[in-house]
Amino acid sequence: MFAWLLVLVPASWALANATGQQSLWTFGMATAAIVPLAEWIRRATEQLARRSGPAIGGLLTVSFGNTAEFVIMLFILTSGHTDVVKGQITGSIIGNSLLGLGLAVIAGSVGRAKQQFSRARTGQLSSLLVLSMIALLIPALFDLSVSMTHGVDAPLRDEHLSLGVSCVLIVVYLANLVYTLVTHRDVFAFTHDGDDRLPPSETRRWPLWQALAILGAATIAATVEAHFVSIGLDATAATIGLSPFFLGVILLAVVGNAAELVAGVYFARRGRMGLAISITVGSTIQVALLVAPLLVLVSAFTGHPMDLVFSSPLELVAIAAVVFAVNAVTHDGETNWFEGVLLVSIYVLLGLAFYFV
Repeated sequence: MFAWLLVLVPASWALANATGQQSLWTFGMATAAIVPLAEWIRRATEQLARRSGPAIGGLLTVSFGNTAEFVIMLFILTSGHTDVVKGQITGSIIGNSLLGLGLAVIAGSVGRAKQQFSRARTGQLSSLLVLSMIALLIPALFDLSVSMTHGVDAPLRDEHLSLGVSCVLIVVYLANLVYTLVTHRDVFAFTHDGDDRLPPSETRRWPLWQALAILGAATIAATVEAHFVSIGLDATAATIGLSPFFLGVILLAVVGNAAELVAGVYFARRGRMGLAISITVGSTIQVALLVAPLLVLVSAFTGHPMDLVFSSPLELVAIAAVVFAVNAVTHDGETNWFEGVLLVSIYVLLGLAFYFV
């Protein structure tokens, strides 16, 4: 099915030439085209994981899956819509950990009473989620504190604080990679308690060059589609009567994380819930500790500096809700379908709030 859907890629390029890159049709076609590309990114990274192990494979899925999202954010950032970029960051955090993990839990629970996974790995992810929440709360609280002091240039100090926080977060993320992949690799190794049998279409082991070529081609194509999506954002929002901020929080965040959503559901269905959690929650952590800080650093050279001040209380509440919900679901080392429903329900409630705001 996903092979046939690849026709959406050249179709979106044809529409971009025929109707313009800012048209609603190009926006919709490019958004749909990212889905099959996400599936091929997932297949290529799994082929690489069969050589390097599921831990490296999960990291590759998260990293390449976030590439399209990072490009979308970068294009929108250079156009001056820093509020939309912040909305995408919030949307990515709630989309991966609530919608992505929730769908994975529901899909993985079909035919099973429950699924179990390593509490050590999820405990590490939970700790990083707490750090992410604290790091994203501090700039907002600092801005509130400084704004109450007369005669102080709050925006400039917000930028300086955000640059410092970004550097710290990037260092922490790199330290986490060393901790989980090098010094404590045995502790966080995935147990093969799921179904390792591949579907008939994926039983053949790809040569290394083929996996890398497909991964690179799919990532580049997804980047082009992300460019079309970012360019058509304003026109599409005006046409359908929605705000660019809402599209950033909901639509663009889901599209940008399509690879992680597909991979999470796929591995959960095969009984590998630990890997599904690592991909969905790990993507959230990578966005908070790496993607957002990198955007802050890059923005300092684009003429449109961005800080990490999430001025809307709703965004801060959404980030805090992710931390509490994920910790509540994963603390006991097992999941069931009802917990998945709870996660998706929280996402829907937050989506309704962002729509009406």
